[in-house]
Amino acid sequence: MKYGEKEIQEFNIDDKQHYWANEHQKNYVINIELPEFMCMCPRSGYPDFATIKIAYTPSDKVIELKAIKLYINSFKDRYVSHENTANEIYDTLYRNLQPKWMQLTADFNPRGNVHTVIEIDSSKS
Repeated sequence: MKYGEKEIQEFNIDDKQHYWANEHQKNYVINIELPEFMCMCPRSGYPDFATIKIAYTPSDKVIELKAIKLYINSFKDRYVSHENTANEIYDTLYRNLQPKWMQLTADFNPRGNVHTVIEIDSSKS
């Protein structure tokens, strides 16, 4: 196993070391785009590719960018649906960050003439 594979396999997104104190009281938005997301279709086993966009207004914490990269890469060998992927990422980050506001967009590449975009916004729940 290569060192990157080992790091991804052993990674725990819930570890507190991946979240830093937000040193700013004002409202501002952090935008993160992850254009190389990959997971496996739970029915067919075919790979699914997406761009994941995360936007949030931090409260007390921000996420380390390397942590979000490793977390997103941990999906590459998992059999998980588009909907479950988006909801798991959103729920995990929202639980750990407890932001003032957060939005996640999972824009999956077309496959079989179907293009899926899943949006979750904390202001609409």
